[in-house]
Amino acid sequence: MAEDKEVLREVWEGRIPVRFELAVADVSSVEPPDHFFLLIPRVTYITLIMDKVKRHFQKYLQESDRDEMWFEFDGQPLKWHLPVGLLFDLLTHKSTLPWNLIVHFSRFPEEELLRCPSEEAVESHFMATIKEADCLKHRSKVINSMTKRDHTQLWTGLKSERFELFWGSNKRLMQSKIQGQTPTTDFFQAVPVRLYQADKPFVQPLFRPVDAEDKQLTLQDLLEEAVPDALPESGIGLKAIINGIEPPMDTSIQWLSEHLSYPDNFLHVAIVSSDELGSL
Repeated sequence: MAEDKEVLREVWEGRIPVRFELAVADVSSVEPPDHFFLLIPRVTYITLIMDKVKRHFQKYLQESDRDEMWFEFDGQPLKWHLPVGLLFDLLTHKSTLPWNLIVHFSRFPEEELLRCPSEEAVESHFMATIKEADCLKHRSKVINSMTKRDHTQLWTGLKSERFELFWGSNKRLMQSKIQGQTPTTDFFQAVPVRLYQADKPFVQPLFRPVDAEDKQLTLQDLLEEAVPDALPESGIGLKAIINGIEPPMDTSIQWLSEHLSYPDNFLHVAIVSSDELGSL
């Protein structure tokens, strides 16, 4: 990995200011509760900040009507298994701050959201995604060589927002050269990438970071193959956002994977309108 630690740290420390408002249907007091404000890491899952939000609104709730907690933006329930930064990039613009979310404790939208029974379910999803990513990058050779302690360090680092702890283990997953890999290469076998557009299933192409002559492929090459409508010359007015950044089209996809991937090791690309809000 051609590591640029400052880039990795800047991505890790990205935050979104969020204003939480309790849904009117869940307010049991005469006076509505004050809004609750948080700076949420882009790289986390929204379920990992639930306890803080719940404590703020606890005394305003009716115990009898309470269901699983969930969040809504502009009529859209937020999917807990997607990183916060990806949700924000898909649903709104960076200029729309703070991000105004409605907090619900009833009327869970069963047809639109999977239930999240526990924090262990989030951890299980996170680790399964990392394992899938390493299968694509290294044919699972790195993740299978790591210990249970290494796996725990990844989750603990994300949950506790500790950059050094997380990257102390994650740097092994970002190596392009690994012992015993044949042939020896400076690139991943394939880039773990998912592309998201409004009201469409995500696209996950099997995409190598180099061509047959080992020439590095770019973001433009990825879009041409997976979502050609997102290219600037298509005239549709779409753009590709990764971790809140709109990278130049000639950026190496290997470099993007090494530096702008989320902690689950996937490059999550939001394809959004240049001048309108997206939806999920």
